[in-house]
Amino acid sequence: MANLNISFPFEGIDKGKATSNQSPTTSPDMNNMRVYDTLDNRARGGQRFGFEKWGDGALIGGDSQPIVAICAVSSVI
Repeated sequence: MANLNISFPFEGIDKGKATSNQSPTTSPDMNNMRVYDTLDNRARGGQRFGFEKWGDGALIGGDSQPIVAICAVSSVI
């Protein structure tokens, strides 16, 4: 199996060029991402925090808020 090196797009979104002409440190599309994490303020990529509470305050995964999808990403370097 071949290794695939995927780096975090630290330079953000680039919608001005075709994907094949973009810098490897940019992305054509990102959603809810931030470069610096909130705890250590390190540039390592992470998820943007939410602005408002989701749901009715009950635990996620109950009858009213079932978990419909889980995704895991791993890398081999």
